[in-house]
Amino acid sequence: LAESQAEGAWRVRVLGIDQPGELSLICGLLFVYGFDIVDGFASTGQNADKVAKKKDALKKDALRDFVDVFTVRSSIEAVMSEVWSRYEADLTELVLLAQSGRGNEAQGRLASRVAEALEGSPDFEIKPTPLEVHFDNQTHDRFTVLHIRGEDTIGFLYELTNALALSGIAIEQVVICSEGNHAADTLYVTDAQRHGKILDQRRRNELQAAIVLIKHFTHLLPGSPNPEAALLHFRSFLSELFLQPDWTEQLSSLDRPEVLKALAQVLGVSDFLWEDFLRLQYANLFPVLSDIAGIEEAKSKTLLWRDLAVELAANADPVERRQRLNAFKDREMFRIDLRHILGRCGDFDQFALELTDVAEVIVSTSLQLNEQEFQNRFGVPKRPDGQRASLVVCALGKCGGRELGFASDIELLFVYDEEGMTDGREPIANATFFQRLVEATVHSIRARQEGIFHIDLRMRPYGRSGPLAVSLDAFRRYFDPNGAAWPYERQALVKLRPITGDAGLGEKLISLRDGFLYEGPAFDFASMRAMRERQIRQLVVAGEFNAKLSPGGLVDIEYLVQSLQITHGSRYAGLRVTNTQRAMEEMRRVGVLSDSDHSALHDAYGFFRRLIDALRMVRGDARDLTVSTSPGDDFQFLARRLGYGASAQRLQHDISRHTEAVNDLVRRQMAAEE
Repeated sequence: LAESQAEGAWRVRVLGIDQPGELSLICGLLFVYGFDIVDGFASTGQNADKVAKKKDALKKDALRDFVDVFTVRSSIEAVMSEVWSRYEADLTELVLLAQSGRGNEAQGRLASRVAEALEGSPDFEIKPTPLEVHFDNQTHDRFTVLHIRGEDTIGFLYELTNALALSGIAIEQVVICSEGNHAADTLYVTDAQRHGKILDQRRRNELQAAIVLIKHFTHLLPGSPNPEAALLHFRSFLSELFLQPDWTEQLSSLDRPEVLKALAQVLGVSDFLWEDFLRLQYANLFPVLSDIAGIEEAKSKTLLWRDLAVELAANADPVERRQRLNAFKDREMFRIDLRHILGRCGDFDQFALELTDVAEVIVSTSLQLNEQEFQNRFGVPKRPDGQRASLVVCALGKCGGRELGFASDIELLFVYDEEGMTDGREPIANATFFQRLVEATVHSIRARQEGIFHIDLRMRPYGRSGPLAVSLDAFRRYFDPNGAAWPYERQALVKLRPITGDAGLGEKLISLRDGFLYEGPAFDFASMRAMRERQIRQLVVAGEFNAKLSPGGLVDIEYLVQSLQITHGSRYAGLRVTNTQRAMEEMRRVGVLSDSDHSALHDAYGFFRRLIDALRMVRGDARDLTVSTSPGDDFQFLARRLGYGASAQRLQHDISRHTEAVNDLVRRQMAAEE
């Protein structure tokens, strides 16, 4: 019921059956509709007639009724009868959702709408304001009295009641009072779980911290890609915090605007990122976020080597060293992922370079640790001439191009120079030595989550049927133009890049690769087209758009660039690079691509890399790269993650625009080259 008062004020009465968090729904929706709560009174009681007929305590609680009365003002010029009608309909929908057992979903939906309202408010400031919370267990015989004092910022009462609801506090009565620019509210509350006063000192300390932090965090939701997820994940984050024995000490570094703002961005990326990534990495998350300045700058590869060496020098036990290696990997990958999420990496290429540096340091160190242990047991592998047999590790795919993204596979190829035997007390064939060494190197690198830092060895000769380590001669015979390799396997060598091991052997591999690709037979466009048609037929669902595999997607760009590199690499040595962006730039420089075609291809490549990265973060599945053709919440979250804000239509337009541009380029280039 809404009644007009003097000077543009309205008296609002809301009556109903009490539901946990209902007051926050009422206050939040008032804010969404542009109303400022001046004063009010809220009370929860019991329907005596119905309660008398019910003896079950749970049923008594279910029949508790409430009466909320507010004085509100609005600066919005509108037909108020229509506004109040829409408000009532929206509130009913949220309340019914909460009453059906989906209270978190109701709070989440409201959080998204509040974030939109905050984002568009001219009075909104990103800096949270101080809040005082005092517990009084003496005044009332059944309730704890909370005295709340703070600056009366926009959305204050929603933020406060939302914090109480998410903190497990049941509100029995509220007296709302605004004194100038300050709010002075009194709330009579109980512990929702224990149905009594809040007497435990630790519980009071936790609740006080949670109330302040959640209220401040709510104020920062406009900076989150998904405000609904961010708010609920933040409550879980605090629960994890309160489990730590030193949480009060940690709290001081958390209660800072820049830290809370970063959390709003991080926790709002996706449910996956919290459930399967951030929550599991809580021990890493808190120290990184509490030292925001520490993630402002990238770490050089030299610094990574130094820090890891210090980490491993502290213990000589092989098992402990592997654990420290993986802990270091998790921390550094996590730090870089957070730099990326928070926009500290700059462009996507910088993010890829940082990830690739960590991958190379970890792979190289794992190889060194295991090689030393194997040599202690089996001796040094020797060639027939008595010289030491060497090994080189090469990266392929995204790692080879220094183009790693979130959840990218790390494709590797291990090659040794010659057959022979080791010279130790347990001599074994070189092939066996290197096979076991590769197994140990890969198994020593453990991933916390599926798909994160996954080592992929499938691009070796004969794939899963071939040995994990191949000899130089086997490499030569397999990838020779007359060898057993499929055209697409030979094409993949464009990305071959030695990353650790014997540098001389790496140069031999590059020389062989250049001979096979750039100085051998002409590129087989028909085989590439057949491969793409097979991928689309088998891996793309009809009527859906896959950002990687659909026509006009990322694979078409990569295949086009690689085909042009191989076709023109014999004349222009500058095209023999592993990085796609560098290859495109060199093609523009030498005239293989016109300025306009280069610009279109460059922009499309960057767009699809960012889109795929965002999809993997939002969904947590490196294989699920399908973009919905009917934009809904999932598409909206994706748009916000990519920086489109509320303009999901612009994202849809850019997908169509870049896809059409790539398809046009592929058609024209294939026609010209064939």
